[in-house]
Amino acid sequence: MSILQATRVTKRFGGLTAVNAVSLRVTEKSIASIIGPNGAGKTTFFNCIAGFYEPEEGELIFNGYSLTGRRPDQITELGISRTYQNIRLFGEMTALENVLVGQHPRLHSGFVGDVLRLPRTRREEDQAHEKARSLLQFVGLEGVEGVFARNLPYGDQRRLEVARALASEPSLLLLDEPTAGMNPAETTEMIEFIRRLRDELGITVLLIEHDMKVVMSISEQISVLDYGTKIAEGTPDEVQNNPQVIEAYLGRQSATFGI
Repeated sequence: MSILQATRVTKRFGGLTAVNAVSLRVTEKSIASIIGPNGAGKTTFFNCIAGFYEPEEGELIFNGYSLTGRRPDQITELGISRTYQNIRLFGEMTALENVLVGQHPRLHSGFVGDVLRLPRTRREEDQAHEKARSLLQFVGLEGVEGVFARNLPYGDQRRLEVARALASEPSLLLLDEPTAGMNPAETTEMIEFIRRLRDELGITVLLIEHDMKVVMSISEQISVLDYGTKIAEGTPDEVQNNPQVIEAYLGRQSATFGI
């Protein structure tokens, strides 16, 4: 069963076609990857899913709902959340506060409840704090609730960003280069963590990743973009041995791909 279906999605910037008629399906509760050389259109495609860009052509369907014309906050409410290639935490806020911000789409207390401190509002706040602490514990950040995000080590900042994304209770999580900048030990931990997201929480994961060892070890399906066009799709073995994929990477990042 597909949780996300893209049909001939096209995004242009002036005369540049960044995403060219890309179609793909992501199976529910799977781990899928989108790969490709720099400038292949991977993050642009993510931005189309998340509502930051609206495609000129094509259609994106999530759990039976069209994403066309929806704002990012509306798409988050449907059950899609994401992280970013460049970490976007609130550095002057604590780890706990960052996760609380991520819960905002699921909170119901309005302005009046906040001002009057109604019992329902206080209960919701208590539940939100309890959930935020639980998420920090799940991602391995127990005990850092009061630490400013900017003071956390790089790997912990990555985990905190995932915790904030999980706070909106997504069924589909978009991870944009989750192991970027990590050392080998941190990368190994992140691979196992991504598996836990699917296995323990039942979340579907779609990731962009340049580290091919990560992609090949964790993905059940891989889609390959080159100059905005999907040139291949399949299992890790199928993709790794695809002549078009090898040609796309040769001379650009063949060492990373392991060719």
